Amino acid sequence: MARVVCLHGIGQQYGGERELHGDWFPALADGLTRAEAPALDADDVTCAFYGDLFRPRGRTLAARDAPLDAGDVEAGFETELLLALWEEAARTDPAVVAPDARTLVRAPRSVQRALNALGNSRFFAGLAMRALVHDLKQVRAYLCDPAVHEAVQRRAGAAVTDDTRVIVGHSLGSVVAYEALCAHPEWPVRSLVTLGSPLGIRTLVFQRLRTGEGAGPGRWPGRVAHWTNIADAGDAVAPAKDLRPLFGERVVNHLVHNGARAHDATRYLNTPEAGRAVSDGCHLG
Repeated sequence: MARVVCLHGIGQQYGGERELHGDWFPALADGLTRAEAPALDADDVTCAFYGDLFRPRGRTLAARDAPLDAGDVEAGFETELLLALWEEAARTDPAVVAPDARTLVRAPRSVQRALNALGNSRFFAGLAMRALVHDLKQVRAYLCDPAVHEAVQRRAGAAVTDDTRVIVGHSLGSVVAYEALCAHPEWPVRSLVTLGSPLGIRTLVFQRLRTGEGAGPGRWPGRVAHWTNIADAGDAVAPAKDLRPLFGERVVNHLVHNGARAHDATRYLNTPEAGRAVSDGCHLG
């Protein structure tokens, strides 16, 4: 049974758990090597998968995302998240034109301007407009649609066993991991590792967290003894690099450099910081 459970983020709707494991396990193995930590067997790591829940119905294996454009970005959550990504990308990338005060009206024109600006970002380089819009909709679906939220949480929970000691969450997967641990304090998980996490986006993510009846966002997750948060300085999905102001002083935060692929899960996993965090968690009592 796996000691490490990995939870992916958005944009995985055309993948699968074995394909994901094929990418993530070698990267984590390299991270363990960089940290001079004991190696893990492939069977020690499992990748919970729920990307297919976001796959458009009725499409063949060769199909691509629906041809979405600026007009498909819904007012409210999707627009607010898009503008937040634009603001963070502009802050960290000089190639991105910063939004001005006129953008604050959240008009359809500002949505198109945001998409155009992000198209010049090295962070979003190579990501088609339709894919970015589709990603926005996945985040909204998980955070705002109870049925989708329950289905994702069920997939994540099915991967946790009595042997699981570490949960690694990348991007939206860090939100899934945090909420799952809050909901299941009986789990034996002792270490949480979050990579490129949007948990620090206060209004859009943090304040929407489901942490259990009578508990507000910011509670400590389950029986976790150690929480390591790792972010790249240029990762626009993780604008809050330090999670301590929201989740407490016990969170250990690291800044790493992932090059042009700032948000890439494998670039995070192969760092010594990730390797050390996973190794330490596996050997906690």
